[in-house]
Amino acid sequence: MGIFSSINIAATGLSANRMRLDVIADNMANVNTTRTTEGGPYKRSRVIMRPVTEGAYWRSPFLPENMDNGIGQGVRVVEIQKDRSTEPRFVYDPTHPDAILSGPREGYVEMPNVDVVTEMVDMISASRSYEANAAIIEGSKAMFQRALDIGAK
Repeated sequence: MGIFSSINIAATGLSANRMRLDVIADNMANVNTTRTTEGGPYKRSRVIMRPVTEGAYWRSPFLPENMDNGIGQGVRVVEIQKDRSTEPRFVYDPTHPDAILSGPREGYVEMPNVDVVTEMVDMISASRSYEANAAIIEGSKAMFQRALDIGAK
């Protein structure tokens, strides 16, 4: 692991959680969108993340081969996926332009499958993860600065 590995790993977390916050904001903005270009109501999006598995960009020649097993290299967003497993909500509003005109659900409007409470919980989780990664970067920066100060004496 290189000297800046902790910063690089935390930077991947910052980037992934920023994307997660953007997707959550998009879900919240479309909580009442009943008509999309794909047809039907808006479908909730979610971010799928995986660990970064590419090889290290630098490896210490003094570190034994088995020492870096299990050390992560960060996280990456692999996909923004539409949630098709959660059922849409149905709200009775026969005056709505997208109300169902016939059948057992006549007068109901098919609403997005976005749950505001779930989105708020996800937003808090993503915000805390973002803050934790920012704290890691600040801590690493302070540690490197202290090492430089000690070396300069």
